[in-house]
Amino acid sequence: MKAKLFVIGLFLLAFVACTSRAKVAEHGQSEEGPNPELSAIDSLMWRQPDSALAVLQQFAASPKADSLDELNGHYCQLLISELLYKNYYDQTNREELLKATAYFDSLCNCTGVARNSSTIAFLDARAHYINGVGYYERDSIMEACKEYLKALEVMEGNFEKDELTGHRARFMAYTYNRLGDMFSEQFMMEPAIECFGHSYEFCKIDPASPYSVSNALYRIGLQYNKMKKKNSANYYYERAFELIPDTNNLIYRNLESSRALLSYQMGHPAETSLKTLITMVKLAIDEEEQLTRFFTIGSIYFEEAMYDSAFRYLEPVFQHTNDVVMRVQAADFIRVIYDSKGMGKNSDEYVRFAAANKKSNGQNNAEVLQLNKQFKEYKDKQLERQTSDEKNKERKKVMARTVEIVVPISLAITLLIVFLIRKRHQKNLSEQEATAKLLQNANARLQAEKEQLIQQQTRVLCKAPSSSYEALMKETICFDLRQRFGRTEIITTNKSSFYADMAISARDKQALTHAVERHCPNFGPLLKAQCSEFTRNDFELCRFLLIGLTEPQVAVLLQKDYSTIWKRAKEIKKVLQTAELEHGLRHVLFEISPAE
Repeated sequence: MKAKLFVIGLFLLAFVACTSRAKVAEHGQSEEGPNPELSAIDSLMWRQPDSALAVLQQFAASPKADSLDELNGHYCQLLISELLYKNYYDQTNREELLKATAYFDSLCNCTGVARNSSTIAFLDARAHYINGVGYYERDSIMEACKEYLKALEVMEGNFEKDELTGHRARFMAYTYNRLGDMFSEQFMMEPAIECFGHSYEFCKIDPASPYSVSNALYRIGLQYNKMKKKNSANYYYERAFELIPDTNNLIYRNLESSRALLSYQMGHPAETSLKTLITMVKLAIDEEEQLTRFFTIGSIYFEEAMYDSAFRYLEPVFQHTNDVVMRVQAADFIRVIYDSKGMGKNSDEYVRFAAANKKSNGQNNAEVLQLNKQFKEYKDKQLERQTSDEKNKERKKVMARTVEIVVPISLAITLLIVFLIRKRHQKNLSEQEATAKLLQNANARLQAEKEQLIQQQTRVLCKAPSSSYEALMKETICFDLRQRFGRTEIITTNKSSFYADMAISARDKQALTHAVERHCPNFGPLLKAQCSEFTRNDFELCRFLLIGLTEPQVAVLLQKDYSTIWKRAKEIKKVLQTAELEHGLRHVLFEISPAE
């Protein structure tokens, strides 16, 4: 290992020497874009980081490294940081990485880099990510979180969702995993679940390994277990177990160990769980993994008050593991064991270690508050950006539809006019004016009829409440759907798939439709009269709103994004003009079709 580190040190010195002589293009921008050799090393890094590091060493020692411009000099420094991290070395070019990050930021903020904008944006996001790794390794959690979130902002601000594939999708999964792990360490389980959920989605697009998808689900299950939501934890453990391709890997052993612990926590015999855990100890491939299994076994023995057995497993953990959190917990357990035997003096070493390495509640609370603040600010920016993007897309769609309609009509009218002019050149201008006036009068009549129809619809909407509404609400399906959520609070920032067990079945949908038709026989036709563009999904949403369900609850039942349901409900309210009506949307929907 020392010899290899020595080689790395020489490599870095050689590279710094050669890149210090790199050519700087005018205005600090590359004239040709990323260097082909560096791009090839970059591509290799995603598949074989050890081979990529060896190739980069050869490149740095070659004359080609002397001709790098400023862009590629910083690009090369970024590759060094990434390859050192992927090959488990310390980040030794910290200053050069910070300069590279600032440089890529400046290019992303510059308006004159359109030619390589997507490439530059990806490099900028990667620089912030690996910079966050450096901060995290130096125990600067706040700075690390800020860099990870910045990496996500750069990606989401420069790429459409369907462009996040391949290496970009894998990078997004890496970043969300780092954030999820960091939130998990601070016992911020809900943000961690959200991050691991996003990681799961990107792992499905481009998994870094055959175990990536299972690992993401497993991590979600761990968070639910921390929250003592054992059924949810078991659900994700089982999903992870179903998707794991083989049993000869660390993810499988972690999953089996966690399932065994959860089984014990759910009241099953300790002996069964301990048997599984001891088997996992035998399959461990290194000391750190073995100590992790020891800790779980010792914890179960401790909970069973079998202190001698617990001590036999916890003592090696305290003495040899590199995980400080695990050592602190083991020290606390051992202290209790000594106290229970009246041997308190023997616990001094463990007490001192725990006291020296535990953060105070004040420190923990301050860190959690700050991390929550950063994550909330990121989510607010994300929602604002998504809303803006959706408005722009809708505007483009409207313009496209307008062009599709107006251009053919305009062309047809133009051809007609030309034809008429040629055929009827002897007609005088007064006849043309008379024709135009007839068209104007026809449009005026159509507009008057439209306004009259709107007035009639408004009078229908403002009818007095009907007592038949109570009969509808007593229908079994209506009562069941409202009671399904009980006291469960729907977290709108979560994916609806997190509440998969609450999804509505096709049978229940049909039952609700029949119930509405019984009490509101003209519901569909009259609602269609309010807006001819209503779709089947709009009618379905109206039926849910009619029986008093909220937008978050509807999103969970239909397993759709909350923002999609909320926006469509808002449009329906606007169409039905319920903002100023006394009885609200639910009553107006019912009174559209009163029972006959």
